Amino acid sequence: MSIQSQFIYSPDTAGNAGSIVKRIAIFGSTGSIGTQALEVIAAHADKFSVEILTAHTNHELLITQALVFKPKYVVITDEKKYTLIKNALSSTDIKVLAGEQGLIDAASYQGYDIMLAAIVGYAGLKPTLEAINAGKTIALANKETLVVAGDIIIQKAKEKNVKILPVDSEHSAIFQCLVGEEKNVIEKIILTASGGPFLGRKPNFLVNVKRDHALQHPNWSMGAKITIDSATLMNKGLEMIEAKWLFDLTPEQIQVVIHPQSIIHSMVQFEDGSIKAQMGLPDMKLPIHYAFTYPDRVVTDFPRYNFKKPNTLSFEEPDIKTFRNLALAMEALNKGGNMPCILNAANEIAVFAFLKNRVGFLDITEMIERTMEKIPFIQHPTLEEYYDSDGEARVFAASLIEM
Repeated sequence: MSIQSQFIYSPDTAGNAGSIVKRIAIFGSTGSIGTQALEVIAAHADKFSVEILTAHTNHELLITQALVFKPKYVVITDEKKYTLIKNALSSTDIKVLAGEQGLIDAASYQGYDIMLAAIVGYAGLKPTLEAINAGKTIALANKETLVVAGDIIIQKAKEKNVKILPVDSEHSAIFQCLVGEEKNVIEKIILTASGGPFLGRKPNFLVNVKRDHALQHPNWSMGAKITIDSATLMNKGLEMIEAKWLFDLTPEQIQVVIHPQSIIHSMVQFEDGSIKAQMGLPDMKLPIHYAFTYPDRVVTDFPRYNFKKPNTLSFEEPDIKTFRNLALAMEALNKGGNMPCILNAANEIAVFAFLKNRVGFLDITEMIERTMEKIPFIQHPTLEEYYDSDGEARVFAASLIEM
């Protein structure tokens, strides 16, 4: 399959204007990706400005960020925190919005160039759609947006001539490997996975896993939800679905391999058999930085991989019999329609319940599988049907949690 016509590889006419300050809107600024993005921006204050910051409940950090970066807008989706933020920023010109509508209103604002879509989970879908409608470049860290409604997002981006620049380390790696390869045919992509904290473990061990143990990722520093997804391998399944839409691939062209060292972030194999890989230390600031500066590469002081230090880069097949979340994601990828949306909704409910110590580690898989069996399948959903499927899946998955 050729990548020649894919919209995310269209020339960026503004990218080489080195003196132009790019105006950034960070949706999810208090999370792991958002805080690292602000570190990148602070290190390159001559190249970037912050126009919008949003958070769900962490009003204290949002206030601190706003006072430092002085955006035009801040949004708190937890409306109970609105007055606290409004009062704290009363001496500034910063406008304060609240709730889901506040996110949508901020996304429609014309005074920014790039949205960093870093809101966790399904909640990132509507503001990202709004930003695409506004013609904004999307630096996409929220994989669930494409998992839930990838066909609609991609079609809308094409209609609006909007670039989607991947921020997930794996998809950024694929993206970087494909630069300059527009006329060449992809045979397959290989997404690498660390294997998480339970690599090699079997169900008799996993049945006793607790929250704190699952949050101890060996390589990456991430938010709680994505860390649990990494431990169950669901994160890699969601990435497979995201990759299908980002790079216009069939399920057969997407492979997952376990690479415990997390140095090779992903690979592309072309029709001649050649494989290109993108490597680096596990640091999310690098793909964030690349999305912000694309198509240029700008000097950084990020740590470098040291080839002088003895190291082994190893690869193995994922154990989908033990880590069945990856198998369920593959099933959803192959079936298509609203099934990835159902998968994602059930997973969000199950992971939240696990983090609250209300279900066991292996119960996450059971809840997802039962929800996928229960919610009606729709082959070609409308956007409203995606919304309905998400809601129905959440209600059913929540009903499986023991009170």
